[in-house]
Amino acid sequence: MKRIVIVGATSGIGNEVAKGYLKLGWRIGVAGRRQEELEKFQALAPEKVEIQVLDVTDADAPEKLQLLINKLGGMDLFFLSSGVGSQNLQLDIRIELNTAKTNVEGFIRMVTTAFDYFRKQSGGHIAVISSIAGTKGLGSAPAYSATKRFQNTYIEALEQLSCMEKLNIRFTDVRPGFVATALLKNDKYPMLMHADKVASHIIRALNNKRHVATIDFRYAVLVFFWRMIPRWLWRNLPVRNN
Repeated sequence: MKRIVIVGATSGIGNEVAKGYLKLGWRIGVAGRRQEELEKFQALAPEKVEIQVLDVTDADAPEKLQLLINKLGGMDLFFLSSGVGSQNLQLDIRIELNTAKTNVEGFIRMVTTAFDYFRKQSGGHIAVISSIAGTKGLGSAPAYSATKRFQNTYIEALEQLSCMEKLNIRFTDVRPGFVATALLKNDKYPMLMHADKVASHIIRALNNKRHVATIDFRYAVLVFFWRMIPRWLWRNLPVRNN
């Protein structure tokens, strides 16, 4: 039986992906900050689900992730769905630094722990949720767009490191557009997607072992044209998240 560990599974996309893999018959290890929500998920299939309270911003997060892997009896696929983001036109330093703490510091903790595990196991699959926001610097959310670009680059670098060391580790960088989760404060975002539909796209992309998965096709088209916009024009566009 295949085993997946999902960090950030108490709500949103991570929770829906966990439900999807449960239906596929996988053993699931779920981690997040809220014990009550983890226990609710475990109650769906106690014989197939292991849980672990974990905060990616804490120094002991790698040890807790390894504990969850041990509870599960190993890991074939690691999926990181933990992240924060918000508009910050006022450049509130607390918001910017908190975003970096989760999306950079926490991201590094989790991904490197998974990489080291698969390095010792001679293979595995690492998948992360980044965002199409990493395509260009968004003036309405500087730290969010910058940290998502960081994640894109970090996964690309680890993929090269894996090849350099001749490791059989696969990577998938999942880049959704706007998804109706707690990260978004209202429903006025364009082309808003629902988490369950996004999860279906993600599971399909992971099964196909895609390197980069922009979800969905509408956002793939948007990103294609975003990349064509020259810097001088982009800086004069009033791009907002809502």
